[in-house]
Amino acid sequence: MTKRQFVLIILMMTLLVCHAQKRQFRGAWIQAVNGQFQGMSTAAMQQTLAYQLDELQKDGVNAIIFQVRPECDALYASKIEPWSRFLTGVQGRAPQPYWDPLEWMVNECHKRGMELHAWINPYRAKTKGTNQLAVNHVTKLRPNCYFTYDNQYILNPALKENRDYICMVVDDIVSRYDIDGLHIDDYFYPYPAPGQSIPDQQYYMADRGGFATIGDWRRNNVNLFVKQLSETIHKRKPWVKFGVSPFGIYRNKKTDPVNGSETNGLQDYDDLYADVLLWVNNGWVDYCAPQIYWQIGHPAADYATLIKWWDKHASNRPLFIGEDVERTTKYADPLMPTSHQLPAKYRLHQQTHHVNGVVLWYAKAVVDNIGNYGSVLRNYYWKYPALQPRMEFIDDKAPKKPRKLKALWTSDGYFLFWQVPRGKKWNDVATKYVVYKYDAGEKINIEDVSKIVAITSQTFIKLPYDNGKTKYTYVVTSLDRMSNESKVKKKSVKL
Repeated sequence: MTKRQFVLIILMMTLLVCHAQKRQFRGAWIQAVNGQFQGMSTAAMQQTLAYQLDELQKDGVNAIIFQVRPECDALYASKIEPWSRFLTGVQGRAPQPYWDPLEWMVNECHKRGMELHAWINPYRAKTKGTNQLAVNHVTKLRPNCYFTYDNQYILNPALKENRDYICMVVDDIVSRYDIDGLHIDDYFYPYPAPGQSIPDQQYYMADRGGFATIGDWRRNNVNLFVKQLSETIHKRKPWVKFGVSPFGIYRNKKTDPVNGSETNGLQDYDDLYADVLLWVNNGWVDYCAPQIYWQIGHPAADYATLIKWWDKHASNRPLFIGEDVERTTKYADPLMPTSHQLPAKYRLHQQTHHVNGVVLWYAKAVVDNIGNYGSVLRNYYWKYPALQPRMEFIDDKAPKKPRKLKALWTSDGYFLFWQVPRGKKWNDVATKYVVYKYDAGEKINIEDVSKIVAITSQTFIKLPYDNGKTKYTYVVTSLDRMSNESKVKKKSVKL
């Protein structure tokens, strides 16, 4: 790399930091289905997760999407489904010493000012690698509820009893855990396997429901489920965000000249029977995070083409982009061959009108700092904390500002304390606080993200006392569950 190229990269990153977003969804997927936790002791898994959360927090991540139901099983205490083999090694075996990973993750994420979205796979009942199912697994209890495809078990989307069953499982999760979101991924009808067909023709022939093709009928089955799931979540807790991360191609232009993208790959609409745009435009989901895992310049699924397509077509709900960390660092920036594609992808983000977040696949790749990805986030793009994007369609009313802001000495040092503002209903109760720091006499501007020193669920923060000769102004605001921000409360201190 020449000196000129290095200077250009630093200048570009500095400009991006100067235009850092105050509100941005910065998510990371923590998956279980890859077996990274399988058979770990309780202490080892907690230590691993705590380390990942600490590093991700330093990198600027503000939301964790944690897989809790890979195959009609549970990485949480459930009376409906068995413990997951991806936790203990054997489906149905409880962890020893006993603990509840979802409850633990909710608490740990909230302590760090992060959201926790519980990620489930709704229809998949058995992965290819699972050979033994627990006696209380749904396919054992209801052997007619699923079909076999490519050595997987799939809950049949045609059956209303399956829609009701999945919604019952989700309602149980939402009712018992203080999660911030409920997340489903791209597994609806199974991914096509060569030489195999989905064994549901007899159901279609028995009740076509007025649909002329089996494809339209299958899409309707999934549509009914997504709508019902959305209603189930919001009836129980209106503030829990319902998110979906579909496959990155909705339709190819050769299939749909009007709505298709200039791509040539698997299609949500035609191959997985997932009409994602219908869900977005009807408001059945609260956010959409398409998995655009390819690189810029991919011959069949170009990242630049797809981010622009989703930006144009899926703007009726908050849009976050699913990014593949390893692929991003593997390929060179087309305009700067000495750099990988992270800067190029962020340039594209800056050019969009509706993209307001990123979800990183996968969390461990960021923690392992593959291609310096985590370091670049930490020191440049996500150097400053970010609030969650607002979702006014759920709630747009700000909570009251904090009360009785005081600076006090304690045996542990100098602290800024405040009291929780008054609030009675879920949509006016403060759950987190933003702390800003300004030089004496500096104009208070809470849109300047460089002034944020913390986003916390605590009602205090330790002050960096030096010699007590320099004046600063601290500002604290309240955030409610939907990240609406209150008016400011100010306090002058000498540090």
